[in-house]
Amino acid sequence: MIVTRWYRSFKDQIVNDREFSLFLLVSMFLGLAGGIYNTIFPNFLHDIWKVDETTRGFLEFPRESAGLIVLPIIGLLSFLGDIRTSRLTMILNVVGLFGMALLSPTYAVMAMWLFIFSLGQHVFMPLTPKIGMTLSKRENYGMRLARYGAYGLVAGIIGNGIAWVGWQVLHLGYTPLFIISGVFFACASVAMFMMKSDKPAQKPPKFIFRKQYSLYYALCLSNGARKQIFLTFAPWVLIQVFKADVATMAILGVVVSVVSVGTRTIVGRAIDTLGERKVLTFEACLLLLICFGYAVSGNIFSTGVTFVIIAACYIIDSSSSVVDMARSTYMRKIAVKESDITPTLSAGVSLDHIMSMSIPALGGLLWAATGYESVFFVAAGIAVLNIVLTSRIKIKKAEADEIPAPAADGIGSPEAEG
Repeated sequence: MIVTRWYRSFKDQIVNDREFSLFLLVSMFLGLAGGIYNTIFPNFLHDIWKVDETTRGFLEFPRESAGLIVLPIIGLLSFLGDIRTSRLTMILNVVGLFGMALLSPTYAVMAMWLFIFSLGQHVFMPLTPKIGMTLSKRENYGMRLARYGAYGLVAGIIGNGIAWVGWQVLHLGYTPLFIISGVFFACASVAMFMMKSDKPAQKPPKFIFRKQYSLYYALCLSNGARKQIFLTFAPWVLIQVFKADVATMAILGVVVSVVSVGTRTIVGRAIDTLGERKVLTFEACLLLLICFGYAVSGNIFSTGVTFVIIAACYIIDSSSSVVDMARSTYMRKIAVKESDITPTLSAGVSLDHIMSMSIPALGGLLWAATGYESVFFVAAGIAVLNIVLTSRIKIKKAEADEIPAPAADGIGSPEAEG
């Protein structure tokens, strides 16, 4: 009975909402690929390239510079439309990952392939919420984006499991695991090619500065600084200080994905019911506590207890990344006109990465000079700034209603045409 009901629901989803169903399939393959890649990449740098904390910080400069050029690239590719541009990002992911796995005789060459891979990921970032919202109604943006993310997170759990089995049981090593991840990225590309192409923009998007968007830009800058400290140094503390191996990181990745499935659904509903300001303010307060968990636990507790606390902080912080969609829906609701959305989201990614490029390098130097704790005291200060900024969010109902739901125009479904 349950299986029959599930099958009918699945069939209805495919038939009645084909484009969003394919978009969910993209999310699943990206989740599988990312679950493997994110698990092994920090250890790959530590074990294969013998990277220390300073070099790890500076590696973020070429990796995150890809995010800085998102806006001009999307502008150049605007004649393709969001779907075709997304297909190209998938190809970059595949090329970059296979290059890292098979064609990296030196560290510099590996960094070049990493840039190509990162470019694909970063250009897809602003396109993800735009495509998801185009395939949705205004009143369910949060839940639809949450659903997209939840599919990826569930697949990410499987990806973490593949990494654990491949490393711990089959003893595959880094290269075969990178290749498996690349195959899943290729599958995501195939799913994206199955989606109907959307109508290209009539004019290339450009940076649009409006007073109404200044708070959104400030949120992107502060979020980029805080986020990159955790993305770069949170796993590095576990690997460098507490000697966590690939199997341990895979287990933590599974826990993060399981927790994130629940938090993404909760956050999606909270965005639709409580609003972006409360969601983002709560996130900033929670991150402040996490920062202190990283910074002070080692001075109070034993090594074993400190590891548990820091691992818990890592899980909570990683699973709270789902709140990023609140910044996207906030921008969507304050947009003056429809044509502002993609360039402004893209500009947000670029502004985010201005901080993402510089903060890790400074953090690596600070770690080398004073220890990892000081890096997270800095992150605590950024979390306080986030609290101040999010408290200023205001969305007037009139603003939210000014822009009708985007027309599907080739990629939407009947459900999206409200």
